[in-house]
Amino acid sequence: MAKLLVKLQRYFRRKPVRFFTLLALYLAAGSLVFLHSGFAGEPTVTGSQRGPGAGEGPGLPYLGVMQLSRGFKAAVTMPEGGRRHGPWFKSTSKELAERAKAGDYGSTRSRALRGRSGREKEEDRARYIGCYVDNTRRRTLRGVSFFDYKKMTVFRCQDNCAERGYLYAGLEFGAECYCGHKIQASNASESECNMECKGERSNTCGGVNRLSIYRLELAQESARRYGSAIFRGCFRRPDNVSIALPVSQLMLNMSVDKCVDFCTEKEYPLSALAGTTCRCGFPTTLFTLHEREDEQLCAQKCAGEEFESCGTAEYLLIYQTQVQDNRCMDRRFLPTRAKQLVALASFPGAGNTWARHLIELATGFYTGSYYFDGSLYNKGFKGERDHWRSGRTICIKTHESGQKEIESFDSAILLIRNPYKALMAEFNRKYGGHIGFAAHAHWKGKEWPEFVANYAPWWATHTLDWLRYGKKVLVVHFEDLKRDLFVQLQRMVGLLGITACEDRLLCVEGQKDGNFKRSGLRKLEYDPYTPEMRKMISGYIKTVDTALKLRNLSGVPDDYYPR
Repeated sequence: MAKLLVKLQRYFRRKPVRFFTLLALYLAAGSLVFLHSGFAGEPTVTGSQRGPGAGEGPGLPYLGVMQLSRGFKAAVTMPEGGRRHGPWFKSTSKELAERAKAGDYGSTRSRALRGRSGREKEEDRARYIGCYVDNTRRRTLRGVSFFDYKKMTVFRCQDNCAERGYLYAGLEFGAECYCGHKIQASNASESECNMECKGERSNTCGGVNRLSIYRLELAQESARRYGSAIFRGCFRRPDNVSIALPVSQLMLNMSVDKCVDFCTEKEYPLSALAGTTCRCGFPTTLFTLHEREDEQLCAQKCAGEEFESCGTAEYLLIYQTQVQDNRCMDRRFLPTRAKQLVALASFPGAGNTWARHLIELATGFYTGSYYFDGSLYNKGFKGERDHWRSGRTICIKTHESGQKEIESFDSAILLIRNPYKALMAEFNRKYGGHIGFAAHAHWKGKEWPEFVANYAPWWATHTLDWLRYGKKVLVVHFEDLKRDLFVQLQRMVGLLGITACEDRLLCVEGQKDGNFKRSGLRKLEYDPYTPEMRKMISGYIKTVDTALKLRNLSGVPDDYYPR
């Protein structure tokens, strides 16, 4: 036996091609055996035993809103005596009948048929309504919206809209999701909704200016109630109330949820309770929502709910509904090449992405970036892909702090944030993604001390370099932007050379958080900063504070101290 093996070894050494040919044949034979073991045929099924795709070919098993796009199962007609199985495939006749009834066997079909079958199978959760025309200036679905140019699926869109209590979910351009309570457009041909979902090739996600719309059958009634609305406060009735809040309804049995539901149905973002009158409208220069009153002035009990307040004829209780204010949602590239390059400069973790979101809404133009971040592009920052010198974007995000890089820009908005919070935000981004959080192991391990030692000095030198080398620098503190968004955004837009439309800025206030902002820092069970870290960072704060005051600018905000 040993001699035989030695002879075979010598033979294959002299003729390696034959060796690899035999090896390939061996693997192919093994694959055929494996495929045979998983082979399952399509029995002849009649009448009610067919799946929902009757007349369209056998159906595939349904997973959420996704259809399996490929499989090993082939459709064959088996003799009455039963069906053959591979040696490792065992199923009872009862199981087979159940699988056949559930549509567990399928053949290759077109994407359109798979999508149609998916819509029909999902009727217990969402029912497909049809393909509709959409307009970027006046949306068909006017609730919240979000984009994902990499992972959008039908289920994800439906789930997000249902969570917020909307009745309809619509998908457009393969990656855009829109929610709403009312469809305000005409039908389009089904053939015009022809774009695959970016995260689910087997389903259709609308088309160019075309929405694939679903009615969410399981949207909870309670989710549409005022629990999903945002309380804005108590405000004095505006002078021209019929113009400021143009839609009204007398409600003798008034409650918060009735007024919110009424304004939501009318597609208005503001719901105002005035005793027994419900009013709806938009924030405008006539009603800015900037001067809040003491809530006790609105503390009149509702006629329809004794534990709720419904305001009075003079003092209105305001709730922001789930209807999206679309007056500031249109964005595009600059129509002509920009003559100057404006930087949106900040230390990492200082809120640059949030500031970009605000600037895009306020100006209607995309912002660019010194870098390319695919995750930001996929979330709707379309200027991310442009070269930073293209001149097509209103300003350029950058974290650079060298003299050469700074002098490349003609002017800059310098965004400064409390270093204690900026360092934690950047650490979370580095180890948890743009809207994620670092694990406790990272905070407790060596990563955090090393990060602080390397990044804390950069926080100071970044600001000092921009103050020293920047040609025209507007300093904006992150904390001031959060506290007084309207005024600070006016300053920023002014530097960009855009005339600020007040109604548009008021719209931005209602959409300020966007879909790409970390929802607050996760509370740690301990303070991650050691006394040595605090001493070092406090020294950097004093250095930056002095540099700002030497240029006749306000120093750092008071909440940077004490530490």
